[in-house]
Amino acid sequence: MMPAIALVRGGGDLASGAALRLHRAGLNVVVTELAKPLAVRRSVSFADAIYEGTATVEQVSGRRLDDPADTSSILSVLARGDIAVLVDPGCLSALTLHADVIVDGRMRKRPPEALAHEALLHVGLGPGFLAPENCDAVIETVRGHTLGRVIWKGHSLEDTRTPDGDARRVLRAPVRGEVQSEAKIGEHFEAGQLIAVVGGKPILAPFGGILRGLLRPGIVAEEGMKIGDIDARDDPRLCQLVSEKSLAVGGGVLEAVLTRPDLRARLWA
Repeated sequence: MMPAIALVRGGGDLASGAALRLHRAGLNVVVTELAKPLAVRRSVSFADAIYEGTATVEQVSGRRLDDPADTSSILSVLARGDIAVLVDPGCLSALTLHADVIVDGRMRKRPPEALAHEALLHVGLGPGFLAPENCDAVIETVRGHTLGRVIWKGHSLEDTRTPDGDARRVLRAPVRGEVQSEAKIGEHFEAGQLIAVVGGKPILAPFGGILRGLLRPGIVAEEGMKIGDIDARDDPRLCQLVSEKSLAVGGGVLEAVLTRPDLRARLWA
């Protein structure tokens, strides 16, 4: 008999916060990703398992599997207490695994495409989702009084396109080009120090702090794309911890699951 499974689409930092909370609550969690994920906060993203084979986020390991149809290998990873991370952009595994819960954490900020599998609960993170039209519940992702709240009817706040705090902390590609850098996440940079080069254009630290996130070198970034993040708190330990925002969003996902008695009985049977 197939065990109950929660499938999380996307392995970036917000989606990983949801995956982590569901896993810690005792669910079998599968993460689906692109063949070349674009996670910036790689040290707290299960997406990095696609490149490294494994990715550990706060003592929880995600393990890469290439074949979303290889149910036996997926169940073997889950049986070891790990998260299975699949190269599965089309989310084909949702059907083969009979996923009970689907959490769309890709943060594409537009309505999702239809899936071949209809889960008992479909949760969308942030803009682009409208409950109950294209999902069952939406989780608010904008910081503020409603962050992490479950919306059963309606949509989340619109994307402000403005970073929290000092907007300079977000590093963006000045042109389209390949990201080149030898910088390490958690490394300290002084204001004006070179962090990366994109398409031949230098990206300098806007102020002193630690490098909290950086696109994997070799990725081709589009002009204006977020490629990095500087943290003025200058504490490298924070680079290894899921953010309070991700935990709040993950808590909202867990609340949505727990609200449904049929899912409680199925997932924790």
